Amino acid sequence: MNVEYKLEVVVVPVSDVDRAKAFYSEQVGFVVDVDHQPNEHFRVVQLTPPGSGCSITIGKGVGESEPGSLKGLQLCVADIEAARADLLGRGVPVSEIQHHDGTGFVDGKGDDWNSFMFFADPDGNAWTIQESPVMRAAVSGQAAVATASA
Repeated sequence: MNVEYKLEVVVVPVSDVDRAKAFYSEQVGFVVDVDHQPNEHFRVVQLTPPGSGCSITIGKGVGESEPGSLKGLQLCVADIEAARADLLGRGVPVSEIQHHDGTGFVDGKGDDWNSFMFFADPDGNAWTIQESPVMRAAVSGQAAVATASA
């Protein structure tokens, strides 16, 4: 029997829950699924990127990592230029679009799977956004279906 495992939640360590909640929901655009605080020692806020099957959790009493210590979280998008414009418009300090040339990251888009941008939350937890040709094709296919049925 093959067992299927799905990543559901990643705990992101933060120092100020309200500040992080505002950053991820109001600036980055994640949906707030849960904000539960049964007492002064525990609070859990779960947020989900639009279209994602995996959420992040921030809070008090939900993990033991130091705030800002999480590096390498990655989101994928269909159109990295549109995503960058969206994030900049929301006030997120995101990098230029870059690609890896074999020795390091350099400015400009790359080939499929090789276009990235980077940002960090107020505590320094580091995120990468990568353009996905699979997502781009899916969006193109949805647009074609919508046009054909119109």
